[in-house]
Amino acid sequence: MKTKICFACALVFLAAGLVRGQQPAPGSGPQPGPDPVGRSFFPPELVIQNQQAIGLSDEQKSYLRNEIRQAQLKFTDWQWKLQDEMEKMVSLIKQPQVEEQQVLAQLEKVLTVEREIKREQVTLLVRIKNKLTPEQQAKLEEIRNRPGNR
Repeated sequence: MKTKICFACALVFLAAGLVRGQQPAPGSGPQPGPDPVGRSFFPPELVIQNQQAIGLSDEQKSYLRNEIRQAQLKFTDWQWKLQDEMEKMVSLIKQPQVEEQQVLAQLEKVLTVEREIKREQVTLLVRIKNKLTPEQQAKLEEIRNRPGNR
């Protein structure tokens, strides 16, 4: 159970880092510069929370609602699959003697699911950005850069 919770937390932080372009906590090692990929996109929450401020049209709202809903369904399926593959990996590495090739093969399965999750995250972020006008993007950037929103 503890492994599941730790893994779920790691997945959430991984996704948050990709989506929000966050940096590691102070004191956690070398501090890289801002994430240019993450900072180039707008997380769904930011768009949803500021839909009136940026003037989302009904058509944009409908499109984004549908895209986010479809992505959430995929993420839920992948979360189940990832958990299943991770449990298999844990059972392999808990053995007194670890079979290297089995562990590496299982790792490939885990990495494949993680790749699909990241691909879907970026796909969603691209679709969100492409649906926003340059003016809406500028307004979101302004909102994101306000003190307390970083």
